[in-house]
Amino acid sequence: MSAAVALELADVRKTFGGVHAVEGVSMRVAAGERRAIIGPNGAGKTTLFSCLAGALRPTSGRIALFGRDVTTVAEHRRAAMGVRRTYQITNVFPRLSAVDNVLLALHGTRRRKWVMHRSVDGDVAARERAVETLHRFGLEGRGEIPVRTLSYGERRQLELALALVTEPRLLLLDEPAAGLAPAERARLAETLAGIDRRVTIVLIEHDMKIALALADHVTVLHRGRVIVEGPPGVVQRDPQVREVYLGQG
Repeated sequence: MSAAVALELADVRKTFGGVHAVEGVSMRVAAGERRAIIGPNGAGKTTLFSCLAGALRPTSGRIALFGRDVTTVAEHRRAAMGVRRTYQITNVFPRLSAVDNVLLALHGTRRRKWVMHRSVDGDVAARERAVETLHRFGLEGRGEIPVRTLSYGERRQLELALALVTEPRLLLLDEPAAGLAPAERARLAETLAGIDRRVTIVLIEHDMKIALALADHVTVLHRGRVIVEGPPGVVQRDPQVREVYLGQG
């Protein structure tokens, strides 16, 4: 496989008893690409994402990251390869401040995380980077307050900041705009568009405006299978997509 391919799936399947959640999905995502995975509820999107991240092991098929077969590689080892994932529901520490959340994310990727009794607050450079990251994601002046007091939209922004501060190679975004107000969605779309192309992005998103505006290519799932794949304009015009996803005949 070419080194320019960040992610490759070959005939990936995942079953739960008699339920075929993912059926024979094959896909190649180039390094630096923005790929949207869309489809109706129950299409298998989140199950497929869990297979990509390593939270679930495929029943059969092959998954490769950056040229390495990771089909049976654990989730934490994929994280060490530069894979980060956000979830539909925010996954942060609500009792800690926003800046402490970012500091934990930073230190969690460093070798000295295993050094006992080391003060996180003592790392001035890390704290400066954490504060700068919060500014970048629209959380200026919110760093020192407990996360539980942030709005839902601010917590979504914080989760994205946590994923990106560790400089991932592949970012998996699971419905990043879910639950956001229109103004917050617009801010999120602007933030996503500004992410460096050194980061490959694969996202699930029900907001078609965000998904199609961001994506270079779109993969449409229906009942666990890929039914259409291509540039946003091609996918939008495809009659199968209009029938099974947009609800138009």
